[in-house]
Amino acid sequence: MIKQIWPFGILLMSLAFIVGCASSGPSLKTRSTQRQTLERPAPPPKTNVPKLSPDQLFQSARKFFENKDFNKAYDYFLAAADGWKGQTKELEALVWANRSLYRANRYHDSADLSEKLLTGRKWSEGMASELVSTQVKSLEAINDQMAALKVAVAAQTNPLLVKEIDGYKLKAAEIVENKLLIEELEKVGSDASFGIYRAAAYFRLGEMALDIRNQDEARKYFAKSVAIGSTDWSARAEDILNQLESVRRVEPRTVGVVLPLTGRNAAVAQKTLRGVQMGLGLYNNYPSSFKLAVVDSEGNADNARRGVEKLVKEDNVIAVIGSLLSKNAPAVAAKTNELGVPSLALSQRSGITEVGANVFRNSLTSEMQVRFLVKTAMEDLGLRKFAVVYPNDLYGVEYANIFWDEVLARGGTIQAAQSYTDKETDFRDVVQRLIGTYYVEARSEEYRLKLRDWSNSMTKKTARTTPPEDLLPPIVDFDAIFVPDSSKAMGQISAMLSYNGVKGVKLLGTNLWNVPGIAKRAGNFSTNLLFVDSFVATDPAFAKSSFVRDYKAIFGEEPGIFEIQGYDAALILRQLISEGFTSRETLARALSQLQSFPGSMGPLTITPEREVMRPLVALTLEKDVIVPYHKSSKP
Repeated sequence: MIKQIWPFGILLMSLAFIVGCASSGPSLKTRSTQRQTLERPAPPPKTNVPKLSPDQLFQSARKFFENKDFNKAYDYFLAAADGWKGQTKELEALVWANRSLYRANRYHDSADLSEKLLTGRKWSEGMASELVSTQVKSLEAINDQMAALKVAVAAQTNPLLVKEIDGYKLKAAEIVENKLLIEELEKVGSDASFGIYRAAAYFRLGEMALDIRNQDEARKYFAKSVAIGSTDWSARAEDILNQLESVRRVEPRTVGVVLPLTGRNAAVAQKTLRGVQMGLGLYNNYPSSFKLAVVDSEGNADNARRGVEKLVKEDNVIAVIGSLLSKNAPAVAAKTNELGVPSLALSQRSGITEVGANVFRNSLTSEMQVRFLVKTAMEDLGLRKFAVVYPNDLYGVEYANIFWDEVLARGGTIQAAQSYTDKETDFRDVVQRLIGTYYVEARSEEYRLKLRDWSNSMTKKTARTTPPEDLLPPIVDFDAIFVPDSSKAMGQISAMLSYNGVKGVKLLGTNLWNVPGIAKRAGNFSTNLLFVDSFVATDPAFAKSSFVRDYKAIFGEEPGIFEIQGYDAALILRQLISEGFTSRETLARALSQLQSFPGSMGPLTITPEREVMRPLVALTLEKDVIVPYHKSSKP
């Protein structure tokens, strides 16, 4: 089946919640500031340590340690230390006692003992390193992050830990970035003893304010981080403040567009750009107060991402249209959403509006097409049993899966499915597998009988006479075959179906079939096609569209789906902005509430998933001409 450097954070470019939000939001104080803390567990019963010499106690303790009886090892090490009171060996026994506590998961006791051992005693570099490390890990284990931070900061000025300063810098930064609560961050920021980590604390508070869409509070904290100065956090905070300021600036009548205007997709992008320009009223003698800022992505996701930044920070666009390409669409959607700018994607890329609340889409998606196709096939044509022949690429697999799910959801069945590579040119094997004539051994008894009948029918036999390839009849237990591929591929498949004796089934397809010459490619199946699109050039409504008339007058040709989608996207923005939705926030809200907007081919409505729904039409052929399908039609 088909269903088959410093780690204290990267510069916060995530302004997804900034522009378009109210200038102030809820306070950080309204957020939960509780942390589950680990209470000190009751100590295990004290071991009855026998009266032995300190040496004997120490050796016994080592054996308990090696056998992982750490609680008993601790009691014996502690008793040995008492016996060596004031001697050098006392410290060694206490260090081993501390190791035992840590390994016994007695982190409160280990943290306490580490602190006592480090106070007022001279240690070698190795012992000091172990004790400080154990103390930090124990404090983190009991979730006392503030205490762990204080130890990590103090360790950076400990002359015995010179070689480990960088490690403790990393640890302190990690704690501030990821583990402190709001009130703890406030304490760090206001306490000079934390040094440069004050800047880190204010930076983190600024991030948290952005998360809850409170720009004013975010600016306050970032400004405090900048004021501390001379830290990476301060520099990053300053950059974010600059970005906050730049993205606040909006030219309400300037719209941005990101398209692959050079490269292999340039022709399609140019068509789309024409539609966008017409939608904003920028062509020829159209009077318009709107401006269009254009970025050529060159078909590159990084260029598209940088282009969005330029449109927002330099051109101050109120919204962005684009991108066409599936590989670039996530980059454009993510960056516009990050910067709080509403965008209208023109790509069919699955799930693109899930990127964020500022991402909308105006495109004839796979879900729209397949659901309408299956509805028409099952409700109007009464088809119940289907087969699927699909290319094993992103497009084919996505469409095949949606088709499969939709058929099952409506009570139909998928009788067979066959895939092929996107470079397939000979569909003989694909079709024979589909109709059950490829694996003769699977129908051996039937084949034997057919072969006997054929032999008996032969009036003249020669040594060179061989049975025909179509000795076994095709198994056609389906009403229609869905082929989510180009009209060229459909033509090759239909020819092989005819060659193998398949007749009377319908071929179902997508808007890729709405092209000139489809009848010739379909061959014997030209009267059995059903596919979908948002328009058909032979429909009187198409010719009556003012956009179609104007486009033909300007360019001398009829527009296609790319021009239509570009035009409608720009027209929606133009109309809403003209109605007074002149901030990014109000524009995004208006987009989300769009209902029955008069588009070029009919009313447009935004779904809760922020998809622009447009009227669809089922298409078939009559006298080799593409026409809308009606129940009276016979595809």
